[in-house]
Amino acid sequence: MKVAVINSGSSSLKFKLYDMSNKEVIYSLLVENIGLKGSKIKTHHEALDSLDVDLSSIDIIGHRVVHGGEEFSEPTIVDDEVIQKIEELTHLAPLHNPANLEGILVAKQKAPNTTQVAVFDTAFHSQMPEVAYLYALPYEMYEKHKIRRYGFHGTSHSYLLKECALLLKKETIELNIISLHLGNGASACAIEKGVSIDTSMGFTPLEGLVMGTRSGDIDPAIVLYMQRDLGFSVKRVDEMLNKKSGLLGICGSSDIRDILENNDNKSKLAIDMMVRRVKKYIGSYKALLGRVDAIVFSGGIGENSAYIRDRIMDNDLAMGTPVFVIKTDEELEIARQCLSFKKIKKDINED
Repeated sequence: MKVAVINSGSSSLKFKLYDMSNKEVIYSLLVENIGLKGSKIKTHHEALDSLDVDLSSIDIIGHRVVHGGEEFSEPTIVDDEVIQKIEELTHLAPLHNPANLEGILVAKQKAPNTTQVAVFDTAFHSQMPEVAYLYALPYEMYEKHKIRRYGFHGTSHSYLLKECALLLKKETIELNIISLHLGNGASACAIEKGVSIDTSMGFTPLEGLVMGTRSGDIDPAIVLYMQRDLGFSVKRVDEMLNKKSGLLGICGSSDIRDILENNDNKSKLAIDMMVRRVKKYIGSYKALLGRVDAIVFSGGIGENSAYIRDRIMDNDLAMGTPVFVIKTDEELEIARQCLSFKKIKKDINED
């Protein structure tokens, strides 16, 4: 069976085609700078036109969708109603969902008879308990406006859980692990008996760890101060917290390789702040889980920087717990979920 995965970003498109009989990639394409100045590719439609693949010949096309809100907790066949709901969730992920949706619409246009499946980043965290996903705001803010913690990077954390289970030769439902997806965007996840019970990202991907350009956790009163006392607009605050903070805000670079090479005082401070935040989350998740079977590093930083991993795990933070480095593969996980989804549907139909 051939399963294609489309990961459509705001200015990029990642495409992988799998032969799922052996989980091998038989074709892949990465198109960047879509619609940006100087780029020959102006739209996602043009990006898909550049594929040397007939989309209508593929069995399933899986799409990464960042935000599924409370509407979607599992892979979902894309129809007009699903498209409308994804569009309605745009206000929760204004930078991501519109791009994800564009990839879906173009693929449906080019392959109208091919099964299209949406796989949501938030779905893996959909079983978090109420005590974990609620903020201590008036309860009506959740009831009326769905302000709650959703979590992200779920496809990556799900993949890491499954790969960790293979390494430990256990079933996922037996495992308590702490998974760390550390890249330009970064998140930690506490997984108990195969289920996400807490994660560092919240209502948006801004909450949590110190990231490349995102601040992570801050006192919310800082936002009020910037608007009330400094006269910052909502747009300026949003841009500052999401695009000008984190490592970039502290030392002027969001690239961990440059920061480590620079080794000046601000670069050292940025690293110290990032490491400290990750350690705080590991400690809190160990307290929640009690027993931790493994700590897993992934993402561009987690996979490639032994220095950062060593800094995080010093002072015997692992305390005898196995520590793994696993290269995440979100596209393969999406393809797996599409295949599992089709198998489930087939079993139901046969019954």
